[in-house]
Amino acid sequence: MPDNRFHTKKVKSLVLGELAEELGCSLSDISRAKVTVDDVMPLSNAGKTHISFLDNVKYKEDFSKTKAAACFVSPKMVEFAPDELICLITDKPYKCYALTAQKFYPDEKPEKSKISDYAIIEHDVTLGQGCVVEANVVIKSGAVIGQNCWIEAGAIIQNNVQIGDNVRIGANATISHAIIGDFVHIYTGARIGQDGFGFAIDPEGHVKIPQLGRVLIEDHVEIGANTTIDRGAGPDTVIGQGTWIDNLVQIGHNAQIGRGCIIVAQVGISGSTVIEDFAAIGGQAGIAGHLRIGMGAQISAQAGIMKDVPAGETYMGSPGFPKNQYFRQVAALNRLIKNKKSD
Repeated sequence: MPDNRFHTKKVKSLVLGELAEELGCSLSDISRAKVTVDDVMPLSNAGKTHISFLDNVKYKEDFSKTKAAACFVSPKMVEFAPDELICLITDKPYKCYALTAQKFYPDEKPEKSKISDYAIIEHDVTLGQGCVVEANVVIKSGAVIGQNCWIEAGAIIQNNVQIGDNVRIGANATISHAIIGDFVHIYTGARIGQDGFGFAIDPEGHVKIPQLGRVLIEDHVEIGANTTIDRGAGPDTVIGQGTWIDNLVQIGHNAQIGRGCIIVAQVGISGSTVIEDFAAIGGQAGIAGHLRIGMGAQISAQAGIMKDVPAGETYMGSPGFPKNQYFRQVAALNRLIKNKKSD
């Protein structure tokens, strides 16, 4: 439930008929198209002025008992709706709910540009119009910052970093050796562009390999809190357009992440691995170095990937195997255990 101490509602109410038309939904009762809702709410907490959603059959019972005025729901679940509920019928209920929640609660942003007196900005920094720079930010020599950027307290932007327009840098994040596109959001405590883990092993003492590449982050990327992205050793580390990276992810030097990828929390991607467009990697998965994960591939949570994954495949387990093979192995192991117990 939104707590107005932390989340500011910007829209008083929305008309269901107008909302349905905008989002491409159909109303279960056209005669009630002028009904308004004044907030979003979970099914179990919703009241007669709220709108909710059902996107998982696990919550069917909550749906059947909800007191909400309206709900985004798929066609196959409409039959379980309470009599008084107005259904906004769509194949994408969660997306429609997200867009509606954004209407009520758009991203918070400062209303006016402001440079804190407690920020340290070197004389040759280029800072675009409309920027907000909060206290204890450090922006070092040669950095170029685009328009309408928001740099939160304590962030450090190292020499010659380039940042595009409409970028938000979270509190205490650090960025070096990086070129960043437009509409990027780097969350609190992220570390971008530090040394990659590169060295030559030697019994007399390991030898550090200079990390001479950069990190290139394309437009509309999100990078979660305390995530680390190493700069390249020679080739650049690249994060493709529209990729979303969760918290506490480690991306090694020279990694190439394609467009529209989803990388969930605590994933580790070793150096020089290529993740092609629209791949999805579940939480705590680990991917060895110098591999290729094909376009649209899916890696399950906690999988350990030690060989290339073809495009469109789903891999599970550690070491990782194609989904069907993994399930066969689990079934065979269960049979062995069952037979052993019966002996």
